[in-house]
Amino acid sequence: MKRRLAREIAVQSLYQMEMNEVTASDAVDMLIEEVKEENEIGADTGEVDKIDAFVRELVNGVTGQRQSIDDMLQQYLTGWQVDRLSRVDRQVLRLACYEMVYRNDVPPKAVINEAIELAKHFGTDESGKFVNGVLGRLIKALEELKKPN
Repeated sequence: MKRRLAREIAVQSLYQMEMNEVTASDAVDMLIEEVKEENEIGADTGEVDKIDAFVRELVNGVTGQRQSIDDMLQQYLTGWQVDRLSRVDRQVLRLACYEMVYRNDVPPKAVINEAIELAKHFGTDESGKFVNGVLGRLIKALEELKKPN
């Protein structure tokens, strides 16, 4: 649950950054506070404090690697451009790509499952299938993508 919550906050932070042109730190701060105060998702506020660093690591990682992530994603988007995707799908895909390529602490199939759930939760009825298709193509080339340039 902790990592799922962290990913939810990370996707929302990335979305917030794109919509309102705020910094990563400001977006995360705002969403962490919102979860603590409004707690619409019923999270244990102790959990929120524990995941703060992980959320920031994810958001800063995606932000720092954004161009290379978008370049990678573009290779696996059939008939789409990254900048033409829905904002939600784009952030979910960026986060999943970051975790799959730049981190080694979660198995890629688990990352894909999490991304599908996030897409279903925040996106449209078709988002889960779309995210699954893109990441399914990306995972086939994962070893090559992880090689240092």
